[in-house]
Amino acid sequence: MSFKHALPAAVLLAALVLSGCSKKTSAPTASAPIEAGVITIAAQPLTLTRELPGRTSAYRIAEVRARVSGIVLKQLFTEGRDVKEGQSLYQIDPAPYQAALDSAKASLARTQASATSARLQEERFKHLLAETAISQQDYDNALAAFQAADADVAASNAAVQTAAINLGYTNVTSPISGRIGLSSVTEGAYVQSGSATLLATVQQLDPLYVDLTQSSTEVFNLRRALAAGRLETSPADNTKVNLILDDGSAYSVEGTLQFSDITVDPTSNSITLRALFPNPKIELFPGLFVRARITEGTVPAAILAPQLGVGRNQRGDATALVVGAESKAELRILKIDRAVGNQWLVSDGLKPGDQLIVQNLQRVRPGSVVKPVPATNLPAN
Repeated sequence: MSFKHALPAAVLLAALVLSGCSKKTSAPTASAPIEAGVITIAAQPLTLTRELPGRTSAYRIAEVRARVSGIVLKQLFTEGRDVKEGQSLYQIDPAPYQAALDSAKASLARTQASATSARLQEERFKHLLAETAISQQDYDNALAAFQAADADVAASNAAVQTAAINLGYTNVTSPISGRIGLSSVTEGAYVQSGSATLLATVQQLDPLYVDLTQSSTEVFNLRRALAAGRLETSPADNTKVNLILDDGSAYSVEGTLQFSDITVDPTSNSITLRALFPNPKIELFPGLFVRARITEGTVPAAILAPQLGVGRNQRGDATALVVGAESKAELRILKIDRAVGNQWLVSDGLKPGDQLIVQNLQRVRPGSVVKPVPATNLPAN
């Protein structure tokens, strides 16, 4: 190669080297901020409710049992219908008890006659004793005979009352008003007072109890929140209960909380609460599985965060990204109390005024520079 042709090639190589050096020494360009949809956290009063599982039970249950022995002559009610207190349900054969009552009355008449004779003799002997016509012993004997006869009258009266009570028991009546179930005996059956034969069961269905179960942990947490002032409550709100039926529909009538048990069930670690519901149309029956919504209290300044803006780290802690200093994404560890609709109730980690990132989270990392814009098209609460 001649010098004439080598010179242009050298010049070209030098130009390429200088160009490469120029690229290496130039300053890098800053990346553009990531646009992120945010919501501004605000504190607001929030009424907390909780749904508890439970079952309905009758307000009163009366087992109708035989109080005398005998043959059932008649069944005087229709199964599954309402009965009134004192209404006749069964007729047990009264003949032997009527005979016992007649016999007791006859014995009473006899003892009354004997008592009359003894009383008259005691009065005569009392006059004779005053005239010293008889001895004191004779009068004492007459007085004792009169007192014994009087005691016999009292015993005969008691026997008459017992016989009358037993005769009354042959007419079996309902002890309460309510709905009667299936009859356990048929006409012609022999029932016994010794074993107190079960004849039928009457249940009062209006009003109706709902027995609820609540975790003892939830009860203790609720009490601690009330004691710390994080939760406020009023007696009126605390007694209201709303019922949700097994098919998801709401019962139309509001109930009231009656009491909370003081014993923890060792098998389920739960406490029983009892609510009372009016049941005028007999829409509820004993044994139904239901859910009851009770009011626990009001959080004066609740912090709610949309669930779509909250994630979990490897340890399972709830986390969220907020817009921090210099518009950089900042990772926060949250303490979650419970879900409220599609939001979380946050007890620690967020404060009013924080800008919580809820959109474009897949591109945002802690420390990323973000451009906060109001979030749009968020799901309704």
